[in-house]
Amino acid sequence: MHYSDIKQSQASGGLGRITQWMRPLLPGLALTLGLALVAMGVQRLSGIAALSPLVVAMVLGMVIRNTFGPIPAAAPGITFSLKKILRFAIILLGLQLTLMQLVAVGGGGLLAIVATLGLTFVFTKLVGRAMGVERKLTELIAAGTSVCGASAVLATNTVTRGSDEDVAYAIACVTVFGSLSMLAFPALAPLLGLGADSYGLWVGASIHEVAQVVGAAFQGGEAAGQTGTVAKLARVILLAPLVLSLGLWAARRQGGDGPAGRAPMPWFVLGFIAMVGVNSALPIPEPLHGALVWLTAFLLTAALAAMGLETDIRKLRAKGARPLALGALAWLFISCTGLALVLLLT
Repeated sequence: MHYSDIKQSQASGGLGRITQWMRPLLPGLALTLGLALVAMGVQRLSGIAALSPLVVAMVLGMVIRNTFGPIPAAAPGITFSLKKILRFAIILLGLQLTLMQLVAVGGGGLLAIVATLGLTFVFTKLVGRAMGVERKLTELIAAGTSVCGASAVLATNTVTRGSDEDVAYAIACVTVFGSLSMLAFPALAPLLGLGADSYGLWVGASIHEVAQVVGAAFQGGEAAGQTGTVAKLARVILLAPLVLSLGLWAARRQGGDGPAGRAPMPWFVLGFIAMVGVNSALPIPEPLHGALVWLTAFLLTAALAAMGLETDIRKLRAKGARPLALGALAWLFISCTGLALVLLLT
C-alpha cells in the first residue's frame, strides 16, 4: 500500500469516528439550537431589549418537555448542550470583558460592587439555611442574585450540581425580581436624589441580568447608562473567582466524604479568565467581536433551551414558596446594600 493510500485510509477512519460520535447528538442539538434561534427571533421581533432570549428558550423547552414528555432520541444532544456547549459559551463570555472595565469603575465603585456581591451571597446562604431551603437551590439563587442572573446560575451549577428544577427555579427568581428592579429603580432615583454616576453604579451593582441593567440604567440618561453597563460588566468578571472558590470548597467538602476525583473543579473558568486577558491585551476587530458576542448569546440560549427540555414542572411546584421568598429577600438585600455602599464609598 502506498503512503498516500495509508494517509487517505487514516483520514477516512478519523472522519468515520467523528461521524459515529456525532450521530447520536444530532437530534438533540438540532432541537436545542433550533429553540435558541426561535428564542432570539422572538426577542428581536418583540423589540423589547430587556426580554432575555435565555428565558424565552427555557420556557419553550419547558413547554415541549411538559407537553410531550422526555424525548429519548434527543437526550444525548440535550446533555451535550447542557455541559459542553454551556462551558464553551462561558469561556467565550470572557471576550466581552476587559480588565480596563474594572479600572474604569474606580476604587470606591469597585469596592462597592465587590462588597455588595459578597455580602449578598453570604446573606442569601445564611437566610436560605435558616428558612430550610435546600442548600443547592439556595446557592444558585445566591449566585444569580449577587452576580449576573441566569449566566451565573448556569456557571455555578457546574459546581453546585443542583437538579434541573433547581436551576429553573433560580432563573425564575432572578428574572422576576430583576425585572421588578428594572421598573422600580428609575422611579426611585429622583426620590433618592441620585446623580447620573451614582444611579448608574447602583443599577450595575444591584440588578440581576445585564439586559435588565441596560434597560434601567439608560432611563437615567446616557451617562448613567454607560456607568451602569460598565459597573455590571465589572461585576460579571467576579463570576470567575466566585465559581472557582465554590469549586475549591466543594472539592474540600467531598474530599472527606468520598473519592477526591469526584469533586467538581470548574476548569473552564480558567478559560474565561484567559479570554478576559486576551480581550484586554489584543484589539479584536469590531466585526469579529460582534460575531463572537452573538455566538456567545446563541450558545448560552441553546444551553437554557436544553435546561427547559429537562425540567419537569411537577418537580418545580414541589419546591414550594420558600425559595421564592428567599429570592425576594435576597433581592431586597442587594438593592438596599448596593445603594448604601454606593452612597458611602463614592
